[in-house]
Amino acid sequence: MLTYLMAAVALAIPDTVINLDAVTVSGTSQHSYMLKSSQSSVQVSNDYINSHFSGSLMQTLEKIPGVKAMSIGSGQSKPAIRGLGFNRMVVAEDGIKHEGQQWGDDHGLEIDQFSVDRVEVLKGPGALLYGSDAIGGVINLYTNHIPTSIFGGTVQMVGRSLNDQLGVSTKIGGRHNAFFYRAHITINNYADSRVPTDSIQYYSYYIKLHDGRLRNTAGHERDGSLMLGYAGYNFHTDVRFSDTYVKSGFFANAHGLEVRLSGIDYDHSARDIDLPYQWVNHFKVQSHSMLTLADDVSLNVNIAYQRNVREEHSEPVSHGYMPTPQGSLERRFDKDTYTAALSLSIPTERLGQISMGANAEHQHNKRDGWGFIIPEFRSTSAGVYLHGRWPLAWREGNVNAGVRFDHSHTHIMSYNDWYRTPTANGDSAYTQRSADQTRRFNSLTWSVGVSRAAGHWVLKANVGKSFRTPIPKELGADGINYHIFRYEKGNSALSAERSYQIDASIIWSNDIVSMQIDPFFNYFPNYIYLSPTADYTEGLQLYRYMQSRVVRYGCEGQLTCQIGSHWEAELMGEYLYAEQMSGDKKGYTLPFSTPWSASGEVRRFWGADNSAEIILGAHLVGKQGRIVPPEKTTDGHMTLNASVSKRFNLGKHISLKATLHADNLLNECYYDHTSYYRLIDVPEAGRNFSASIKLTIDD
Repeated sequence: MLTYLMAAVALAIPDTVINLDAVTVSGTSQHSYMLKSSQSSVQVSNDYINSHFSGSLMQTLEKIPGVKAMSIGSGQSKPAIRGLGFNRMVVAEDGIKHEGQQWGDDHGLEIDQFSVDRVEVLKGPGALLYGSDAIGGVINLYTNHIPTSIFGGTVQMVGRSLNDQLGVSTKIGGRHNAFFYRAHITINNYADSRVPTDSIQYYSYYIKLHDGRLRNTAGHERDGSLMLGYAGYNFHTDVRFSDTYVKSGFFANAHGLEVRLSGIDYDHSARDIDLPYQWVNHFKVQSHSMLTLADDVSLNVNIAYQRNVREEHSEPVSHGYMPTPQGSLERRFDKDTYTAALSLSIPTERLGQISMGANAEHQHNKRDGWGFIIPEFRSTSAGVYLHGRWPLAWREGNVNAGVRFDHSHTHIMSYNDWYRTPTANGDSAYTQRSADQTRRFNSLTWSVGVSRAAGHWVLKANVGKSFRTPIPKELGADGINYHIFRYEKGNSALSAERSYQIDASIIWSNDIVSMQIDPFFNYFPNYIYLSPTADYTEGLQLYRYMQSRVVRYGCEGQLTCQIGSHWEAELMGEYLYAEQMSGDKKGYTLPFSTPWSASGEVRRFWGADNSAEIILGAHLVGKQGRIVPPEKTTDGHMTLNASVSKRFNLGKHISLKATLHADNLLNECYYDHTSYYRLIDVPEAGRNFSASIKLTIDD
């Protein structure tokens, strides 16, 4: 976990790699003249992603201790690391921070999971490289693998029983001398999701589910990307175009109870996408160039443009004093993002390595529609950093230290309702939901870490400061969020969130046993969170953004044992404690806090080159009794899971891999404490079978 500053220059040295079914936790080992440090991270291969396909990329990565997929319905989920999600963690694609409407609670990442070659999960702050938002961790997605043959490609077909999903993904690529290309297309279609219950409760209304399905949660997805590049000896450059489109329905029984009022036949077909629904389109063009100069000095330049458009449509229904609107467009968000990053890495004989860099980002988010939740805004941010690494003089090991300065500027536009509301003096007026405001933030962050290797042991420790600027939703929200059943109110007086953290990592491994324990401690002088209140506005519970002193600490652990050449066993677990130290909710935890969990797996390999594999596993989640009133407690649960896969060689350059994955084999009916659907008595997914067939051609 040491030195979250080193995401751009981290080295994984094989001597202490702990193999976790194609998930490796990278540590450090002795070098001929010094112990090179690396950021403690979890490396996830493409084989692992295929073998553990669970519907979305975040659900696939949920097996990793400390990583959580927060369910948001429609088969989608949001990532969280150590209980911190949304704008407290960064998802980066090929070195570029992915910028969508990530503050939204009701849509997933606009990234094609089948285009991902590998994933790196950094558990802990990565503010040095990415600045604001990386306060909880970073998920690095890499889709820029350079082809090594003249032509190659894959065709993958997937299916899921839970929502009758059918998908196909095709990838081709090739290289001629130093020039290369890659192209990728994915199409997915899924029906309404099933849950292991025949009814739910929505604010004292008992609602029957047709065939156990969540009405109107069907959807479809279309993704495409193209990469062109040149890879020479001292110079590399590539440009990548990608476009992702997703359309999915909102659970009709939750979005203002339209089922009771609407004439739409939601039970006509499980694959219909009726009102209410959303669609999201994310277009990205990005370029990466690297120049290697004399003495292994390297210069990296990343530039990108992203446009994220999201619309919510629902039946035009009057609410409060709002008359029946025209059309179905409830909300539209149109966000343009321009990003540039420059980094320089200089190896030195005495210091080992010096890295310095700068990045800048500009965003403009426009809004439209008759519903209001967040205002239109413009924001600009820029930062510079310096990092150094040098060996310890008194024993083998190294020290890493870095510092970063950031400045950000956010301008929020005013907004008034398009309809008049009666006032206290008997008149009426256009109510102002958002006032025009400009906020500027400056922040100095730093980190210092040390690592030491001795025999089978690797010990690491890191201390540092991180920050996060409040986002426009936290500053200026004022409206109903039907999808998660609450009224949200922003706070224009919020200050930039600061975090002080201490992380450690203890790794021990030999040829048979591998062990890792990662304790951590966070102190937030002014943590920003959405606090539930006992008040109701327009029939929904009122949540207000507040700041409080917060202490968070916890630990992740994993133990892997190699039993002979064909068996492997693994135990993993995680624990997180959070407490508010000030404010109205002093002594309570934070809303939607994750409970403790543990899992175990046994794997059996057989066949030539271990080409076949079977996995049996159990996942145990504890009861969450620490809540923030008026939250409700959530009981613990256990699920059993299994998967089997086999690779077939069909020729010299052709192979086929078939995988069958089963989740919740006993069809356990349980609730996830981090899921917003828990508020209306919607349980998590029941028994689900996922199948994948992947054909690979390599010339």
